[in-house]
Amino acid sequence: MLLIEREIDIPAKEGNAGLSGYFEEAVREYLPDDGIPVRFAVTRSNSNGYHCELGILSGLGEACFSGPSSIFEFSRREVENTGAFNAVMLVPTGIGSEIGGHAGDAAPAARLLAGACDTLITHPNVVNASDINELPENGLYVEGSVISNLLMGTVGLGKVRANRVMLVIDKHKEKRISERTINAASAARATLGLECPLVVEVDPPIRMSASYSTSGSAVGRVEGLERVCEVLQRHRSEYDAVALASVIEVPWEYHTEYYIRNGEMVNPWGGVEAMFTHSITMLFGIPTAHSPMFGSLEIANLNLGVVDPRMAAEAVSMCFLHCVLKGLHRSPRIITDKMVFTHPGVLTAADISCLVIPDGCVGLPTLAALEQGIPVIAVRENRNRMKNNLEELPFAPGKLLIVENYLEAAGMMAALNVGVSPSSVRRPLAETKVCTEEVSKVGSTLPVTEKDNV
Repeated sequence: MLLIEREIDIPAKEGNAGLSGYFEEAVREYLPDDGIPVRFAVTRSNSNGYHCELGILSGLGEACFSGPSSIFEFSRREVENTGAFNAVMLVPTGIGSEIGGHAGDAAPAARLLAGACDTLITHPNVVNASDINELPENGLYVEGSVISNLLMGTVGLGKVRANRVMLVIDKHKEKRISERTINAASAARATLGLECPLVVEVDPPIRMSASYSTSGSAVGRVEGLERVCEVLQRHRSEYDAVALASVIEVPWEYHTEYYIRNGEMVNPWGGVEAMFTHSITMLFGIPTAHSPMFGSLEIANLNLGVVDPRMAAEAVSMCFLHCVLKGLHRSPRIITDKMVFTHPGVLTAADISCLVIPDGCVGLPTLAALEQGIPVIAVRENRNRMKNNLEELPFAPGKLLIVENYLEAAGMMAALNVGVSPSSVRRPLAETKVCTEEVSKVGSTLPVTEKDNV
């Protein structure tokens, strides 16, 4: 199996209406005969069209899917359930976000937003910080593609008490690095109470390499994915979620340049990790997360000095794995059977009250929220490599709410929750709009009945 990312240009659609269906049709010509899309984002848009990045998985053979047949599959919600206020917080991986583009540095914002809702649904890029995972108590940790499917209406989430988490790692050429990774799993068993039924070393390992697109976003390539799939199929009855740890090839200088540039360099590892976990989640319908392994002891022993606080969690970690194990410990079950969607313990698109994203991000979650009528709160301060104007999308009035920062986002969520119009608490308060419309006078006569003639 081969997993790659392609850049494609799609002509503009007048009015930007029905974009998810339009994109589904457009990407077909870029897919090989045995390929499927696993990740899609619009990195730049203007009046001429959309510059997009498309993750493609090929060489599937007769692989079976547990999830939707297409990442573009859409099921419109008929109602909004208002019994609870549930928010989705998304910071796409690999786009260089000022907040959340480093090592778990969006976790404080997640904890803030969690205080303004009943449940906060988020993904590893927001809260993963090597040996630290600050998922809020009312947070749900799900793989990024699951957020897309949830908002598209094709999956539901079922809370669990705990998962059996199998760990699949590269059989590393340097035994000490493999041993450190295994020790991390043992530490989670001893302190977190994690049930880890098995650690599997894959030999030969898959090959993951990171690169950058023309937009500056982190992307990459994965070869030999079938080796991991064989392991997962062989042990399918033994786990509920899968943690993955493998080496990601990058140029040598990236290991120091990333830290000394104080956040100016986009994290090179995150993009290919997202492609990898998207694929595994799609193929097996299970919670999945990935952590990188050091390529060598020489890299592991680099003296980085004092680094930018946003990257400090990585600088002090030996194997970057505990955050993944802690997140997957109680990651919700992915439900695809729509007969179960009405169960009171299952969250679906009908239960989502709002989506919070960095401003300018256009991917399947944003497009799904647009079509589902889910309010989108866009945070300007969280600058990133995406070059899109969300105000050009056909949001219904009041469904696109642009704020300066996450403090304002929490206030906006509170306003949505209690049904207060945001404009009513700002000054000056606009005058009430009054208009007069002329209407035709239409007379009507009642039918004559025998009683009327008496």
